[in-house]
Amino acid sequence: MHIHILGICGTFMGGLAALAREAGHRVTGCDAGVYPPMSEQLRALGIDLIEGFGADQMALAPDMFVVGNVVSRAHLPDGSPKFALMEAILDAGARYTSGPQWLSEHILAGRHVLAVAGTHGKTTTTSMLAWILESSGLAPGFLVGGVPLNFGVSARLGSSEQPGTQGGAPLFVIEADEYDTAFFDKRSKFVHYRPRTAVLNNLEFDHADIFDDLAAIERQFHHLVRTVPASGCVVVNGLEESLARVLHAGCWSPVSSFGSAVSDWSASGEPGAFDILLRGQRVARLEWALTGTHNQLNALAAIAAAAHVGVEPAVAAQALQTFQNVRRRMELRGTVRGIAVYDDFAHHPTAIRTTLDGLRRSLGGQARILAAFEPRSNTMKLGTMKAQLPWALESADLAFCHTAGLDWDADAALAPMGTGPGGRAQTAATLDQLVQQITQAALPGDHIVCMSNGAFGGVHARLLEALAHSSATV
Repeated sequence: MHIHILGICGTFMGGLAALAREAGHRVTGCDAGVYPPMSEQLRALGIDLIEGFGADQMALAPDMFVVGNVVSRAHLPDGSPKFALMEAILDAGARYTSGPQWLSEHILAGRHVLAVAGTHGKTTTTSMLAWILESSGLAPGFLVGGVPLNFGVSARLGSSEQPGTQGGAPLFVIEADEYDTAFFDKRSKFVHYRPRTAVLNNLEFDHADIFDDLAAIERQFHHLVRTVPASGCVVVNGLEESLARVLHAGCWSPVSSFGSAVSDWSASGEPGAFDILLRGQRVARLEWALTGTHNQLNALAAIAAAAHVGVEPAVAAQALQTFQNVRRRMELRGTVRGIAVYDDFAHHPTAIRTTLDGLRRSLGGQARILAAFEPRSNTMKLGTMKAQLPWALESADLAFCHTAGLDWDADAALAPMGTGPGGRAQTAATLDQLVQQITQAALPGDHIVCMSNGAFGGVHARLLEALAHSSATV
């Protein structure tokens, strides 16, 4: 089959393209701003990429157009369609489908799908679970919204012959996103995956551009629960009231809970070294390099999910001792003058707080943390959660906010932290200004955490260069 993918450079669609190519399909694609690193990865796989969404791409005559959720029926100021190719597809009555639908029908069918859903930690937990299964010799396929450092790729088919223990089907681990599927299918992506093992990691309000409130997201999570068979398993965070409401609406599968003292799976000890308890009995111990209570919970979720396909907790814990995390999850980008610069994907206030709390716990109270962030997600751009920023940044000694593209007052939102002389927060309309502010404030021994769900303008490299230059001119 020849598929042409609209929006191919997104993390999910790029992973889908790699899977389709590995499965033997001919793959082409287009995007606005065909950009690395995804563009380089796809071209290395022999996938032809086209810049833009021009209607002339109809001449490719693929068997199927696969449409990413970046595509809409929007028009430009001059009245022309923003996605002329999509308009041409509709006019011609050509065959098209969404990325999640195509994935479900052509990759996931016949596999035991382990889907990891949640507002936070999806990428990390999915990567942990895939690594546990890999280390156990189960050769899973996977599609992750990031690059697990243990694998070096975001997606692979895995073995079609290696059976899982549930029904003998090969295993496939997928990051299950609650964002909408496509402009013509407003269900969450994960509804298409039909998992046999579903992890519900956590759930709070996000994606204010498509969901009105938390109840609307809970409804989508319940749609996911409805698709899990009676022989399957729902692995659920026992600390989350929102997930309790989801299950209360109806659950037709066995439930394995984690996190709380009364859950099936719990932890005893600090996040870096702890015992794993199953119904109060110690079954394994995990000592590893990751920090933060959030990663301790992620580990419990992954171990519980792996147990559903027959992996013993001690084996899972041993695998996690060699887990290298995911690119852009507290990834150290460099150290200059004793100042460490990290890159992290955190963008929701809860994720920002969790990231900084984890670093604070590992550093203790002496080292300073400088938090640089840009409110780039659709939810943060809308200002829906701006009031939570001072709470999110409590563990930071200083905070620096890049305000480009915002139509709300970041200084006012950060006022509780103090934004004047002697305050803990500063704002900058440009990256140059942001880098200058941080460089002037940074001292040897500081830890600078750059947080964004985008490239952040390459601020990490710019900071390292500016800090090195500052050192040379002192």
